[in-house]
Parts: sequence; structure tokens; C-alpha cells
Amino acid sequence: MINVGVVGYGYSGRAFHTYLVGLADGLRLHGIAARKQPVRDVAAENHPDARIYGSLDEMLEDDDIQLVVLATPHNTHRDLAIQAMDAGRHVVTDKIMAMNAREAQEMIDAAERNDVMLSVFHNRRWDWDYLTVRKVLDEGLIGEPYFFQAAIMGFGGPRGWRGDKAASGGILFDWPAHFMDQALQLVPAPVESVFCDIIYRDAWPIDIGNYGLVHMQFANGVRYEIEISNLAAAPKPRWYVLGDKGALVKYGLDPQEGPMNQRRIDEAEESPETYAHVYMVEDRVRNEEIIPSVRGSWKNYYQNISDVLNKGADLVVKPEQVLQAMRVFDAAMESADTGTVVKL
Repeated sequence: MINVGVVGYGYSGRAFHTYLVGLADGLRLHGIAARKQPVRDVAAENHPDARIYGSLDEMLEDDDIQLVVLATPHNTHRDLAIQAMDAGRHVVTDKIMAMNAREAQEMIDAAERNDVMLSVFHNRRWDWDYLTVRKVLDEGLIGEPYFFQAAIMGFGGPRGWRGDKAASGGILFDWPAHFMDQALQLVPAPVESVFCDIIYRDAWPIDIGNYGLVHMQFANGVRYEIEISNLAAAPKPRWYVLGDKGALVKYGLDPQEGPMNQRRIDEAEESPETYAHVYMVEDRVRNEEIIPSVRGSWKNYYQNISDVLNKGADLVVKPEQVLQAMRVFDAAMESADTGTVVKL
């Protein structure tokens, strides 16, 4: 049994990490650290069996803690992760892994010199929509894919530190961190070049931007676009994928978050209205098929962490994979600043 300490008890720490850790066989929520006393009071009320700390420093004084989970602002991940790993603890950090690839590499170096596990919380590898796209591609229903669009277009400014570029890294460092991870899992080739555009409008009291686009060209010729907005009054498909024998269109988000917030994630259901539509062309005839979503479970992330630490299983979300994504983000940030295509 691995004792887990969660640092941060905002939305991510409260709704995702403390809940999902508690559902994994072989993990025990042992403690929670939060800076503000009112937050610590809520954590203590919600988790009466957990120890409550005022900081990571205080948590690391507890020798019972074996795994530290960082549910903190993005700009703290590097320093807190290295501190915990230098203290001999395994670490899971929420996405995005770090502010840039240099910081991510420093985290990996710390894991290696301390012989501890490091992983990044990419729970959305178990999103129903992503798994459905994988199924369609694996079964060859649309042939060889050559163009992907992944988008979330919303209307409303983010709250708190997520709207602060210094703390969050910008509009591309939240949802698109998952998009980027999924892109690098779906396309079996390295990224060759990146173009990025970020639009700033005076709409919300934030400085992260209101629209972001990352266009990637892979070595096998695939084009892949990631798109995000907090100032879009109309939706776009969550997925739009073109292949040489068909296409896929899917609206709607993974349905697990709502039930998770009510502590009943296994009851998640998806409306058939948002099932993927797959268009297959044969002999110039186009046929449409509606594909029910593949059910995944975010519980699998922490179950894998438990199996790694308790049973020696292979780590699913490896930090070296996420480092590759951070290198693409570095190129995207350079492209946004210069207005040029950046080669990797």
C-alpha cells in the first residue's frame, strides 16, 4: 500500500486527484497540503482520515508519504517536483508537465538521480472520444489519416491562476496539453515543423489570450491542428479527421467529469447525439456509420501508478513522452512570438 500526499486542494486536487487516488487498489490518500487555512479546513472536513499540511515542506517531514501528487499552478511544477524527488518521493504532476522542455528535462534528471518514479496526469488518454478515434483508425475505417483537427471552443474567461500567463503559461497550456499528448500518441512519426497563432482580445480580465491555434506537420506528412478558445460563441467538432478512404466527425466532450464531481464516475453516460459519425467511401459511394463511444475510465491512470509502484508494471504515461510534447510547445511559443514556422 502506497501512501499518497496531494499538494493543492483547488478544483484539480479536490475533484480529480484526491478522488481518483482513493479509487485505486494499492494507493491510500494519506495527506493533503494547502497554503490557506480555509482550504485546509475544507480538506479536513472532506477527508477526515487524511493528515493536513500547510506546505510541501511540512508534508515531506512525514516519512509515511511515499508518493507526492502536485495539483498546483503550472509554474510551480518543476521546483516542487524536484524538491519532492530529491527527498526520495515518487511524483505525479498535473498537466502541463512544466513551463518548457528545459524544466521538464530537469524533472526527468531528478527522477533518474533519485531512482524514483515520475509521471504526468494525462488522464485523457482514457477519454471516450479519444479512444473512439483510436478504434476507428486502428480498424482502418477511414484509411490512412492525413489531417486532424482537435478543438474546444468555449465562451467564458478562466478563473484564478489559469487566467494568469505567468502562472499558467498561457491559453495553450491547459486543455491543449491533453490535445498535444493525444496527437503524439495518434501519429506514429515525429513532428517536423510547427506554426502557432494566439489572438488576444480585451474580453475577460486575463492575459493568456482568447484563441490559440497550433498547426503541426509530422514527418509522415500528417497535418494536425489543435484549436482552443475562450471567446467562441459557436461550437466546432471536438474531432474532425480526414483519411484517404473516409472521415470522422465527433462533437461533445468526454462525459466522466460531471459524474466524477458527484463521486460516481462509473455512472458516466454519453448521449447518442454526440456519437462519432464515420463516413466511408468505396467505389465513389459514401456510407455513413454512427459509432458508439468506446468507454474508458480515468481510474486507470492511478491504477497504473499503483501497479508500477506495487507490482513493477510498465508506466503508461512516461515523462520522456511528455518531454517530446514540451519540445513541440517550445516551438509553438517561438512561432507565436515570431510569426514564423519553426522547424524541430
